[in-house]
Amino acid sequence: MSTDIGFGERFLSLRDGRNLAYAEAGNLHSKTIVLYLHGFFTVGDASQTSPVLLSKNVHFITPTLPGWGNTSPPTPSTLYHDCLTSDMTTLLSHLYPDSNGSDIKLYIAGGSFGTVPAQMLYGAPYDKFPFGRCISGVLLLGAMSPFRYHKDYAKYMTWEHYFVPGPVSYYIPFNLLTHLVKSVLARKMATIEGAEAMLREILFDRMDQAEREVFARWSEEHGKIPEDTVRNMAENVVKSISKSWEGFLLTPPLLHSDWGFRPDALDEEHSRPRVLLTASKDDHMSPVAYAHYLAANYKNARIKDVDGGHLSILYHMDEVWAEFLADEP
Repeated sequence: MSTDIGFGERFLSLRDGRNLAYAEAGNLHSKTIVLYLHGFFTVGDASQTSPVLLSKNVHFITPTLPGWGNTSPPTPSTLYHDCLTSDMTTLLSHLYPDSNGSDIKLYIAGGSFGTVPAQMLYGAPYDKFPFGRCISGVLLLGAMSPFRYHKDYAKYMTWEHYFVPGPVSYYIPFNLLTHLVKSVLARKMATIEGAEAMLREILFDRMDQAEREVFARWSEEHGKIPEDTVRNMAENVVKSISKSWEGFLLTPPLLHSDWGFRPDALDEEHSRPRVLLTASKDDHMSPVAYAHYLAANYKNARIKDVDGGHLSILYHMDEVWAEFLADEP
């Protein structure tokens, strides 16, 4: 089968009148699927798919999550995890209409905020997400833990995150603090240039000299300069809020909500897939303590530590994909 490095955004009309955007790359006919769920302020983007994934002959699918970019938010009467399982079931059924599910090998992956929906799919009841029986592995990059059950989650937050999405925003009614933050961010993210400046402030300017050098080397090895990466990220930031801010506004309540399961209460069948967690030692956005909480509560999990801050996993992704998919030829 031919292997392709990424296609433009595609769209799927859903039965509830909503729309789902997604991108894909690799062997579109492969029965080995990597479903990747993106993080904050971005969209599903397969334009820079890892060569490791392409060499493994997988079908790489990256949907845009509800409320971000061109994917509709959940309807008011639908819980997020029910919306997610329905959307992903519809998407996989659309792409594999002749499959009964038993002939598919599914890997679920998520980065940062995307680790939340990744865990929701991993722990979902099979009647809501039938493809859950096909999961062979789960990759959580800079994982978020479920605040409802991880009682010490706030101890590891910066002051910024203690307010949003931490306990302050949770206890202020009507999501008012999140709406206030949105009004401030909207001015900064109105243009690609503004989004670039914000990314530099919260991510790139916080790198120490050693990480800057690693980032520069990684960029050169991938045929880019660091400015290219920042620009691409800024373009996706603007795309992510081009239709609405619902994805952002949903985030604090979602992190504190019931995800549809408890990590420490999964049955043996759900616990069968192995879980690989990556934790960046100096990550101020996804503290390593969250990964350690999940590793202690999922029955088949282990942690891979890397040096650097929130973006540092980017420089290790080829290595991580290779380790995660080691059982694939």
